[in-house]
Amino acid sequence: MPGRFFDEWQVGDVVCHDLRRTVTETDNLLFTTLTHNTQPLHLDAEAARASEFGQILVNGTYTFSLMIGITVGDTTAGTLVANLGYDQLRMPKPVFLGDTLRAESEVMELRPSKSRPGQGIVTWQHRMRNQRDELVCECLRSALLRSRPA
Repeated sequence: MPGRFFDEWQVGDVVCHDLRRTVTETDNLLFTTLTHNTQPLHLDAEAARASEFGQILVNGTYTFSLMIGITVGDTTAGTLVANLGYDQLRMPKPVFLGDTLRAESEVMELRPSKSRPGQGIVTWQHRMRNQRDELVCECLRSALLRSRPA
């Protein structure tokens, strides 16, 4: 099991996730159409060329989803009870087709559950960077995890 139990985390722990992903046109097209996002900057090469960016922008919700997906294996796989929320989502730089993205997670807060013995809440700051080391997405994620079995 790759994820960690609640009591195996410490505030300040940082995980640099090994999995990286180069975003393809297919990734962006499928995600954008599956979610019925009609923003021309994601789908229309001519509209994107006419924008200040001059090229297709990768759907921001894809970038966010990819960031969370990359982090799951090292954080919550096998120990998660429930995701409780995502806060302070920011996308300070755009993502373009062909960008290679990587993620890191830092534990910001730990709190034993008052109502669920043997479980606790971990809050991570997840960060996604491109191949130029530019921050393209970040958020706080809180999750309820099981503690290690006795």
